[in-house]
Amino acid sequence: MNTFMASPKTIERKWYVVDAAGMTLGRLSSEVAKVLRGKNKPIFTPHIDTGDYVIVVNAEKVVVTGKKLDQKTYFRHSEYVGGVKEPTLREMLQKKPEEVVRHAIKGMLPKGPLGNEMLEKLHVYAGENHPHAAQKPETLTF
Repeated sequence: MNTFMASPKTIERKWYVVDAAGMTLGRLSSEVAKVLRGKNKPIFTPHIDTGDYVIVVNAEKVVVTGKKLDQKTYFRHSEYVGGVKEPTLREMLQKKPEEVVRHAIKGMLPKGPLGNEMLEKLHVYAGENHPHAAQKPETLTF
């Protein structure tokens, strides 16, 4: 018996929409990362992007446990002297809630070109509306 290896020609991609309202950030991210990677499909192949497209709505209503709102920080540097910025999770959820969810999911995907290809299939929106109605996304629940 030969081991099945998926090829780009054999992959059929679907569109899913996930409502993040009231969901825990980490649990939501791990489930979305599985779908983006294609681990929920029987044709999963580690070196090929077999995943589906995922739309995450209501990113501003995501929940975290414990003291993470005030203790978790997001580090970035502008490459200028004194250009360090470290906003907390609370500040990020107020200013850019999409980036909080995208950052969490990105950390759970492979690093390098394959992970970048998977991340392009992720679409995150702060509110309930999204411009992907033409793709007829299915609702994905966890």
